[in-house]
Amino acid sequence: MVVLVTGISSGFGLETARLLSQEGHIVYGTVRREVDPLPGVHYLKVDVRDRDAVKDAVQQVVEKEGRIDVLVNNAGMGIGGPVEFATEEEIREQMDANFMGLVHFVTAVLPCMRQQGKGKIIALSSIGGVMGLPFQGFYSASKFAIEGYCEALRIEVQQFGIQVVALRPGDFSTGFTASRKKTVNTEAMRVYRTYAESMGKVEHDETGGLKPQVLARKISQIIRKKNPRHGYVVASFEQRLSVLLKRILPARWFAKILGSYYKL
Repeated sequence: MVVLVTGISSGFGLETARLLSQEGHIVYGTVRREVDPLPGVHYLKVDVRDRDAVKDAVQQVVEKEGRIDVLVNNAGMGIGGPVEFATEEEIREQMDANFMGLVHFVTAVLPCMRQQGKGKIIALSSIGGVMGLPFQGFYSASKFAIEGYCEALRIEVQQFGIQVVALRPGDFSTGFTASRKKTVNTEAMRVYRTYAESMGKVEHDETGGLKPQVLARKISQIIRKKNPRHGYVVASFEQRLSVLLKRILPARWFAKILGSYYKL
């Protein structure tokens, strides 16, 4: 299969590109900077926020391979801090990288997939896309947007044989933690006194989380499935349980549980 993976410089994207290439797929991956190349992987230098650049990159793949069977939309970033103190620039950066980047790539690959009469779109959401995470509010907002977008897209494109899968990782040990942008606003630290402690716990959980190879293997399984589920949660038992509790508990009860975790 011809697979296009966004954001393969590290973490999920890197391990997914590595595994799929080893399995014999034709893999194209996007990066924003020069990296040490993986054997057998074709690199495309593109910023997912640039719609025209994305369109050109997808066209390169189509012209060379004649098709795109799978899009794995992985590229993204995170911003931490109280939502009250997020700047407009930070909010736009968060939404553009996580949500608009997905929209740009899906819009670019759909004509090819419609013409060939099949395809898979795998969008990396998060458990933060099914529950609003305190001090990661705009990250959650970007993932909630992905969830809603995928739900609508799935219904619209099923008539063309295109499948849409939302993948919801929990805590993983990747470079995402170190690259997260966090507020250093002294007023925010004074008003939200538990912020620093809460983010410290989040980062501790992430660095001790699952390895990115686990998610790569799940993506490989989804690609091979004839009829994959609409969504998958890939996380520790406790985090999978939290997603279940979010569905079944009264909203007020769940908010208290989540708030207590964040010392709120």
